[in-house]
Amino acid sequence: MRLILTVFQTIAFQGPIYAWVRDHRVHHKYTDTDADPYNSRRGLFFSHVGWLLIRKHPEVVNKGAMIDCSDLEQDPFVVFQRKWYAHLAILCCFILPTLIPCLAWNETPSCAWHLIICALYLNLHGTFSVNSVAHKWGTKPYDKSISPVNNIGVSAITLGEGWHNYHHIFPWDYKVAELKYLIDFTTVFIDFFACLGLAYDLKTAKVDMIKKRILRNDGTINEIKHEE
Repeated sequence: MRLILTVFQTIAFQGPIYAWVRDHRVHHKYTDTDADPYNSRRGLFFSHVGWLLIRKHPEVVNKGAMIDCSDLEQDPFVVFQRKWYAHLAILCCFILPTLIPCLAWNETPSCAWHLIICALYLNLHGTFSVNSVAHKWGTKPYDKSISPVNNIGVSAITLGEGWHNYHHIFPWDYKVAELKYLIDFTTVFIDFFACLGLAYDLKTAKVDMIKKRILRNDGTINEIKHEE
């Protein structure tokens, strides 16, 4: 399972797993502060892609160095990918996707190359929208005091990652949304591999815990049937 995820993450062209996870942990711990790599208070453009175009804020670097990443340092797949990321990214994101169509069905190199660039462009901006759009426009059924929101449009684009208000309140839940399979291919993917025995020890928020959180937020609850 870790090998599959390592390959998919490399294809996504979003940097090494180690750096991605470290920054994600910092983002959750210091959301919307100077230590947040994608601080939405610095504007929509910054949280979307601007953070990649300038040097990291000193607080991001300082707090990032304090985040516990010992689990990542002990994972052989993460260590290997981090060491050889540049080579693996070029191979998985550009060389193989160009060669395979050309060899398999005689696609022209130019067409294959431009389709790859378009796919990467759309994929990256879809992911970036979680840090920008899903911190600006949407609903906040679990906590109105934070910037992350639930945005159905972002969920549709990212196959489920737009239920961001839920994710920030229950970051340890393997599901990205309260309700399974509500524009949520991410959970379908994990459940599929759980059926094969490759994903296990999955943690999820109990219904009562979710209801208490909603009541604490605004005093109302939508009566929807949940799965235990």
